[in-house]
Amino acid sequence: MRKLLGLGLLFLTLAGCALFSGRDPLTINVVGIDPLPSQDMEARFAVTLRLQNPNETAISYNGVALELEVNDQPLASGVSNQQGTLQGFSETTMTVPVSVSAFSMLRQTLGLSQARSLDGLPYVLRGKLAGGPFGTMRFVERGRLDLLGSNASGW
Repeated sequence: MRKLLGLGLLFLTLAGCALFSGRDPLTINVVGIDPLPSQDMEARFAVTLRLQNPNETAISYNGVALELEVNDQPLASGVSNQQGTLQGFSETTMTVPVSVSAFSMLRQTLGLSQARSLDGLPYVLRGKLAGGPFGTMRFVERGRLDLLGSNASGW
């Protein structure tokens, strides 16, 4: 009887996992970084994200957490308890406040002083969009920063 019950629970677990597969990941991109009032030995910024849902079904969320690395060094982190629902095949923007400690700024300054160029510094944005016990989605965006702002080719 116990084996039958255990087998039944295993079957239900696997069936439950199958329900969550087949969902495409969200597309999440940074579309803006704006300064916020800072405090003591930290700088604060508002990071604006664009969330795109390429699925038929809506996705509900109840919080977001971010971590930003620049030049392979931790730079900023932030959280927000924003809640909402992203309908299927739709998009929205979300702004998350992040903090940069004085030590992170110092570490970045030392790292940049050793960099050969300020063009093309690598960045990695890691985060999670919370949506309950089975709905939390993790994301990673990688790219390169152009700190010199050179745009010789024009637009």
